[in-house]
Amino acid sequence: MSPRKRTVLTITLVCVMTAVLVFGGRFVGRVSAVAKETYENIEVFTNVLALVQKNYVDPVSTKQLIDGAITGMLAALDPHSAYLPPDVYKELQVDTRGSFGGLGIEITTKNSVVTVVSPIEDTPAYRAGIKPADQIIKIDDEFTKDMPLVEAVKKMRGPKGTKIHLTLRREGLPKLIELTLTREVIKIQSVKSHMLEKGYAYIRVTQFQERTDDDLERALSNLERENGGPIGGLVLDLRNNPGGLLTQAVKVSNEFVDSGLVVYTDGRLESQKQKYFAHKAGSASASEIVAGCLQDHKRALVLGTQTFGKGSVQTILPLDESAAIRLTTARYYTPNGRSIQATGITPDVIVDNAPIQQAKAEGESGFPAIREENLPRHLEQKGKGAPDNGTRSIEEEPEEAAAVHEGELGKDPQLDRALELLKSWNVFKTVVAQNAP
Repeated sequence: MSPRKRTVLTITLVCVMTAVLVFGGRFVGRVSAVAKETYENIEVFTNVLALVQKNYVDPVSTKQLIDGAITGMLAALDPHSAYLPPDVYKELQVDTRGSFGGLGIEITTKNSVVTVVSPIEDTPAYRAGIKPADQIIKIDDEFTKDMPLVEAVKKMRGPKGTKIHLTLRREGLPKLIELTLTREVIKIQSVKSHMLEKGYAYIRVTQFQERTDDDLERALSNLERENGGPIGGLVLDLRNNPGGLLTQAVKVSNEFVDSGLVVYTDGRLESQKQKYFAHKAGSASASEIVAGCLQDHKRALVLGTQTFGKGSVQTILPLDESAAIRLTTARYYTPNGRSIQATGITPDVIVDNAPIQQAKAEGESGFPAIREENLPRHLEQKGKGAPDNGTRSIEEEPEEAAAVHEGELGKDPQLDRALELLKSWNVFKTVVAQNAP
C-alpha cells in the first residue's frame, strides 16, 4: 500500500455532469426470435417507407430514410442514446484519445435547442467568451431547433483552420450573439496540478482519457518532489470535467482507495451487471463515480454544489466496421448502493462559488443551469440494494460536464474553503496526537 493512500486527506471539489459509455467489442448479432407484434410494426414501417419514397416532393434514398428512422428511434428512448454514423463514431473514438479538431465546447439539448454545458479551457469557444447555458440558435446558416445532438457535434467539428459561425442566445441579453470562430486541434490536458502552499497540493482532472491515470501518478510524484516530502492535504478538483473513460475513473479512484468496491452497474442483461474494485497494487470513472467512491469509502470530504446527476451507462454497440449506436444499457451505483440518476451526489460541505452567484444576480444564467433531471425523457432513479459478491471486467466509456473555475486561491471561494478545511483537520489531528495517553 502506498504512503499516499494512507496519509493524504483529500477534499474533492464537485459541480459536474457525468456520462458513462462502454465500448462494446463485437458487432450486434442477429436476433434469433422476434415477437409477432414486432413483425407487424415492421410492416407498418416498410409501408411508410414505400409511401414516402413514392409520394415525397423530391426523390429520397432508402439509406437516408433508414438513417433518419434509426436516429429518431434512439432519440425517443432517452437523452443519451443515439445513432453514430461513421464520421461521428470515428470522432467519438478520437475524443477518448484527447485530440480532435473543433471548437472545444461541450453541448446538450434542452427544449429541443442545442445548449452549452461548458466551454473547455484554452480553446476557441472559451476564448470567445461562450458561457454555460448559452443556446446555440444557428450553426453557420442552419437552425439547431430539433437538430440531433450528434449532428450538431458533427457540424462544429472540422479541420484545423476552418471557420464556423455561431448564433447564440444568452439569458438576460436583448440581442443575439454572433461569433465567427476558427477551429483548432483541441488537445485536452487531462491533469493539471500545482502546490497551493507548503504541504497542500491541488490537482484538477479535466477529462478522463486513456492516459489520465499515468498523468495523475506523474502529477502526484512531481508535487511530492516539489513539496520535499509527502503531501499532507490534497484538493482534487473534478469541476468542469467534460468526460472520459470509465476504466480511467476506476483507476483514478484506485489511487486513493486501497481496496473494496469502486462502482457497479446494473442492467437487464447479466453482461451489464459489472463491478469494479480497487486494488492495493494498482495505479490509481467519471467525476461523479470518483466523488461517490471517495465519499462512500470516507477517503475524501466532498465540497461544492450538487452534481449533474447522470447515473446511466451508455454502451457503444458497433453495427459494422464504421457505424455504431450509443445505447443506455444500465444504471450505475456507488459502493454503498446509491443511484445518483437525476439526483446527483450531495456534497458533505455545500459551498457555492461567489462569482457564479454574482453572475446570477447580474442576469446571466450561472452554472448549473442544466442538470440531468431537466433533460426530456431522462431515466427515473431506480432503487438498488448493495451488490452481490463477484468480480467482472469491462471496457471503456466517455462522459460530459460543467463550470469554469481557475483553481487559484483568492479567486475561487470553493478552493479557499477546501484549503481551510484541510488545515483545520491537520491541526485537529496534531492536537489529538499530542493529548493521546
